Amino acid sequence: MTKDELRAELERQAQRYKDVYGGEVITYAAQPDPDRKPWRKKPSLLDQAFEKEIEKIEKEHQDKQDAADEAAS
Repeated sequence: MTKDELRAELERQAQRYKDVYGGEVITYAAQPDPDRKPWRKKPSLLDQAFEKEIEKIEKEHQDKQDAADEAAS
């Protein structure tokens, strides 16, 4: 069944419903699909461990910098 045949069949059924039952047919446009979110990689365990190590190294570096600043004062 092609789209045109389907449209004709639906129009015929809607007209028959109006004629036989005296009802009203309301047609709605299809709702658009929601926009897809951009793909993001889920971090693996290795990625998470690497991030923790980086944070630990940065914290140690910051602590050393703070200690050096206090000693210079």
